[in-house]
Amino acid sequence: MNAFSVLQVDSILSYLVAIILPALDAIFPVLPSETVIIALGVATAGSTDPRIALLVACAAVGAFLGDNLCYLLGRRFGPYVDRRFFKGEKGARRRAWAERSLARYGMPLIVVCRFIPGGRTAVMLSCGVVGYDRRRFVIATAIAGTLWATYSFFAGRLGGKAFEDRPWAGLLLAFGGTLAVSGVIEAVRRIRSRRGRRDQAVRASHQTD
Repeated sequence: MNAFSVLQVDSILSYLVAIILPALDAIFPVLPSETVIIALGVATAGSTDPRIALLVACAAVGAFLGDNLCYLLGRRFGPYVDRRFFKGEKGARRRAWAERSLARYGMPLIVVCRFIPGGRTAVMLSCGVVGYDRRRFVIATAIAGTLWATYSFFAGRLGGKAFEDRPWAGLLLAFGGTLAVSGVIEAVRRIRSRRGRRDQAVRASHQTD
């Protein structure tokens, strides 16, 4: 219970965590920002304090800052970003997917990639590297951050209410649900990507005939 008792609306730590972790995990994806925001929801599940809205806003701001930090890094340090984040065959494929999808879907991709495991960093950095329109990027990341923060926090609240006397069980339930949603999104992305490559191969074969 100690871990949840400190994540309350009257604790300054809650607001700092809500901003800092989502901002940093854009560059360091191993940081458990989504888990922490879900945990905040679980910890405050029984509260009706209006400051809960401020917690969600802090998480959204943190996500927005992290996405735009990625953009600036890609824009100003493109060669370094390539060496650091897209090295090797796997990294090259990830960047190629990000650029190809960005050219095709634009702003909707920036919003959806927030929920794709590993997709967020690749897309945000690629936006900076290719010089994607800054105004459109800011709008898309503001929408994405707000949706992600609200979704993660209230998934935690639902889990916390379902297991009021067992917050860890509530956390696991909420986290499992978000993983399932991310898995569905990733599966759809892979299917569409395979179809796109197959269609390109068919068109290429027709052109050579």
